[in-house]
Amino acid sequence: MDLSMASVKQSSKKRLSRKERAERQMQELFFDTQRELIWTRTTNDGYSTIPRTFPIVMQAIDHQSKGTPAGHTLFCLWARSPDHPLVTIENPAIFAHEAGFSGERAVHTWRQKMKKLEELNFIMSVKGASGDYHYVLLLNPNVAVERMHQKGLVQRELYIRFKDYLGDIGALSDIDDYLEMLDRLEAAKKKLAPPPKKNVQAKKTKPK
Repeated sequence: MDLSMASVKQSSKKRLSRKERAERQMQELFFDTQRELIWTRTTNDGYSTIPRTFPIVMQAIDHQSKGTPAGHTLFCLWARSPDHPLVTIENPAIFAHEAGFSGERAVHTWRQKMKKLEELNFIMSVKGASGDYHYVLLLNPNVAVERMHQKGLVQRELYIRFKDYLGDIGALSDIDDYLEMLDRLEAAKKKLAPPPKKNVQAKKTKPK
């Protein structure tokens, strides 16, 4: 067989990526749609990188923050991040309104949700000029959901969907790396711990 023909056959059998498959389907199903009506990261400005598990992450958060759920508050932080885990909040009112809070207590309500996000290990914060949440570090939300699960704070069905999706997108290593880190910390803790004291019993003296 001619090598060129073999390479052609091989390339034709090559499995398409999700992006390539979606592009081909779009050309077939929406061929007459104007490109100006479509937003893509490669052609449009103003985007941020967000984990694909975010819809499930927001559900897990909302289950633990009844009333005014905090999932959207976290989404707004990620949407404002400069493709970097550190977000500087100079005007909390802007973040509060983007999260959907209004009125005189908008910032107060936003700060309550930020506190909940910190309790659930989705963010860390350092106080600054604008208040308690001037500097915010966005933590890995996949790891945060796993930590919630270990504390019994995630519904079973939701956690199963979460783990299945992590497997689908090849992100189970986030959880594996976190569990390995816990093992290392536990081993280091045991290594530094002082040896247990021996229980020395006093010798009994016989009466004369």
